[in-house]
Formats: sequence, C-alpha cells, structure tokens
Amino acid sequence: MATAAVQHGLARQMKVDALRVTYVLGVCFVIAGGLVAAVTGPLDLERGSWLAAYSVLVCGVAQCALAVGHTVTGAPAPTSQLSWIRLVGWNLGNLLVIVGALLQVPILVDIGAVPLVIALVLTLRSTRNARRWIPAVGYRLVLLVLIVSIPIGVTLSHARAATASAEPAHAAMESW
Repeated sequence: MATAAVQHGLARQMKVDALRVTYVLGVCFVIAGGLVAAVTGPLDLERGSWLAAYSVLVCGVAQCALAVGHTVTGAPAPTSQLSWIRLVGWNLGNLLVIVGALLQVPILVDIGAVPLVIALVLTLRSTRNARRWIPAVGYRLVLLVLIVSIPIGVTLSHARAATASAEPAHAAMESW
C-alpha cells in the first residue's frame, strides 16, 4: 500500500506542468531577445531590433503573463489540457510570425496569428471567475491590447512585404 502511494507521488512529481514550462520558455525568450539585441549592431542584422523586441515582449513577457495570470487575478488555474493547448498555440504562432516576418512571407504571419488569437481568447475566457477584481481588469486589458495588436502586426507585415517587392521595380524605373 505504501509503495503504491510513493509511486503515485513520484508520478505526480514527474508530470510536467504546462504553466511552469510556459513561464520558463517566456524567460528563455526574454534572454534570447536580449542576446539578439546585443548582436544586432555588430552583425548588422537588418531586422534584428524587431526580432529582439518581438522575442522579449511577445514571446517572452507576454508568455510569462499567460503563465501567471490566474495567480494574479485569483482565477481558477486552467486545466492541464488548456494550458498545453495555449502553450503550443502561443509558441507555434510566434514561430510562424517570426519566420514569416523575417522571410517577408505575410501568409506565414497570417497563419501564425490564428493560434495567437486563440491562445489569448482562451486566456481571456479563463478570467471569468477571477476573485481579484482590479488585477483581473488590468490583466484583461493587457490581453485585449495583445489581441488588438495582432491584426495591426499582420497589416504591417503585408505592408512591409509589398514595399520590399516594389523596391526593385521602383529602382529599375529610376534607372531609365
């Protein structure tokens, strides 16, 4: 009987907690963004400052906020399944946005925006039963700002890609 209890306790300890993974990944993105910022100038990375800012603010800080939001607001912790869906969606979406933005392929940014919105909406819904009213309002406002910023970022991605594809044609016309 005691052995079964010990095994159950060990199995519970070995279970990977999606909220902790989310937080640790967020911290890793903050560090990675700082490293990108450090090498952007010396390596003359054209989109390095954007990548650094995006990595720190969206991939990192926002991801940490997703992990601890229920604690701050007093809302019930999300289910393990919801936490994993949000973790995978957030990181897959950010990966697609980064690749799409760096390669100037706006359709990848469009596709990446979908799981980002889903993760944010799921998080917003999970704050319905928050016990701390003022922090919950602040947290919801942060989530809404992130949700509103996604179509803005998608639009900017399309504008950048259109400008980049128009530059060679403009240069050719000027050379005549």
